Amino acid sequence: MKTNYLGILVAGLMMSAGAVQAQEPVLVGIVSISATEANNARYIKGAEAAAGKLGWQVSVIDAAGSADQANAAIQNFVQRGAGAIVDMVFPYSSIGAGLAAAKDAGIPVVTWGGGIGSSVAATNGSGGPMAAPVIEQMVKDLEGKGSVLALTYRTGEVCRNREVVLDEMLAEHPEITVTKNEVRIPGYFEDGAQYANAWLASHPAGDENLAIWGCWDDPAIGAIGALRQQGRDDVKVYGINGNAQALENIKNGHMTATAWQDSYTEGLNMINMIKEIKDAGDAWQPKAAEVPAVLVTQANVEQFLADHPEAVQ
Repeated sequence: MKTNYLGILVAGLMMSAGAVQAQEPVLVGIVSISATEANNARYIKGAEAAAGKLGWQVSVIDAAGSADQANAAIQNFVQRGAGAIVDMVFPYSSIGAGLAAAKDAGIPVVTWGGGIGSSVAATNGSGGPMAAPVIEQMVKDLEGKGSVLALTYRTGEVCRNREVVLDEMLAEHPEITVTKNEVRIPGYFEDGAQYANAWLASHPAGDENLAIWGCWDDPAIGAIGALRQQGRDDVKVYGINGNAQALENIKNGHMTATAWQDSYTEGLNMINMIKEIKDAGDAWQPKAAEVPAVLVTQANVEQFLADHPEAVQ
């Protein structure tokens, strides 16, 4: 009788342990190229909000611009038994080791701006579509001629794609000359200022139409520091992402335009899509689900901020 009682007790404890294990929240691992950068931070907040509603847990690893660290981070999440992994900006072609580990473990990987390929299940926040409206505005403001300093970044897929769009659109305007300098992560503010200082030395005021273009806002904001230090108000400045600092610079007349990327909604949407991916299983087909950018200029910034107060929060 005692033996039967102990057997029932052990079985009950095992069932209780199994129930606790079954109730553990789904872990979503996020690998960010720069978790403190404003647009990345907004995306992560959106992901956390959506995950919270689903009862899921989010963990973030900052890869600090390193593809090697991104691969290691994905493999770390695989070892931790993540239910899904989000790659932020790193091209799928540069995270092959991580993708292979996740695929072997049956863990879906999605990207924010990293593109669809290999075993990636979905993407959003692609770079090219975000760049087009800003570049169109820049060409219009330059009246099709002049010189542009382009601040690029080729480790991230988003900036690669934005640079491709820049090249394609400016190829139609041979009277616009482009100088390219690649910034670092971290170090993009400092690099933007340094490259702007060097470029300004060979582009004096009054000779031609001038513009500085950043493949995202922050390098362009670094360049604004150099412009203000030199008292140069003849150079138009363009960014992409629409972070709070960029919007403030547009409002104050220091930046010409940016494309506001609703990265909070992109992060929220991606978590909800992950649920769809997990529910669909083998029936899921990879897809992109983009949220259109909003062009913000000095002409419409006040109305934009009235319509989107969350953009500066």
